[in-house]
Amino acid sequence: MKPLTGLKVIDLSKVLAGPLCGQFLGELGADVLKVEPIGQGDDTRAWLPQKQGQSATFLAVNHNKRSVAIDLKSQDGRKLVHELVATADIVLQGFGAGTARKLEVDYETLRKVNPRVIYLEISGYGREGPLGKEPGYDVMLQAFSGMISTMGEPGGHFARASFSPVDLGTGSFALSGVLAALIERQRTNESVYIEVSLLDTAISQMSYLAQNYWCTGEAPRRMGTGHPSLCPYQAFDTLDGHLMLGVGNDAQWRRFCSAVATEHLVDDARFATNAARVTHFEDTVRLVSEVMRSRTTSEWLDLLRSCGVPCSPINTLDRALVHPQVDARQLLVHTEHPVLGPIQNVGIPVKFNGAPREATRPAPVLGQHTEEVLDEMGLSANEIYRLAELGVVGLPKTQ
Repeated sequence: MKPLTGLKVIDLSKVLAGPLCGQFLGELGADVLKVEPIGQGDDTRAWLPQKQGQSATFLAVNHNKRSVAIDLKSQDGRKLVHELVATADIVLQGFGAGTARKLEVDYETLRKVNPRVIYLEISGYGREGPLGKEPGYDVMLQAFSGMISTMGEPGGHFARASFSPVDLGTGSFALSGVLAALIERQRTNESVYIEVSLLDTAISQMSYLAQNYWCTGEAPRRMGTGHPSLCPYQAFDTLDGHLMLGVGNDAQWRRFCSAVATEHLVDDARFATNAARVTHFEDTVRLVSEVMRSRTTSEWLDLLRSCGVPCSPINTLDRALVHPQVDARQLLVHTEHPVLGPIQNVGIPVKFNGAPREATRPAPVLGQHTEEVLDEMGLSANEIYRLAELGVVGLPKTQ
């Protein structure tokens, strides 16, 4: 199912949030043209780790796109981008404050070029307010939003979420905004300006913890893998490793106690209900910890799963990726990269009509499709190479 087939996206964004949104749009069938600076391209092309000069981070969020290298600082380069936008449906950009206007790719300028354009702008803190000109970085918004203050062991060092949830969440919210805007444009036949920011995403990701604070007057605290509203609901040591246990309600607690021969705790007022267990959090965790050290992780998984108590091994990523359940979901997509050969990516986490996810293009090398796209615009081969000689466009190094 490719519902966006026939739509064109001009992706002027870089790093993670915008590129992820563009990748999702590409997976849904849109023709995504990633416009990149000549020479260095997207910042993440230089990030480590790399294989044969190809950045893993860039590969992760840029498949299903074509790369066009254009110097937006030149008048001729801006003219080319305006011509692309004139026949496009969607523009994505995440420049710093004032940069889009300076490069003449801001909303007001491009709306005149294309009155039906859907324009998505990504920023760090939004464009208004005292921090409206501050650049946005995932870890800074983790810190600013209070997220980092809640992560790590009690009394220990702070920890950051390792996978850039603010960037990736912003890319996902951006996709939702673009899809909603497509419906709105279908209704009004007019352009739509969409704003997403890392700040808005980070605060929204803290929403139920914020509600906890408004309810209790107490700021969330570091709890390791523990949960402020459920207990026992955290990682425990086993005889030979570790296990994540998630007793999410009182019925599961009763099943857990029956499975581990601690039925006397079911009627103990300190542990009979989840509210009581949260009130007596340390006592609950201490008792469960003693029990969990009596068996191996594998033994616990077999026992607890058989009686309907949520649990999971604490996998490393390499083990998770090859698990039969991930394979059953047909989540990993495969393409042929021009440098690396066969590669795989994580596909869009939405499945349509039971069909497997698929990627039609690998992440492109810089400027891989410049000539192809300019040819589609009607430029002759001589014009394209003249622009390349002038440094207005960039062609792949192999040409």
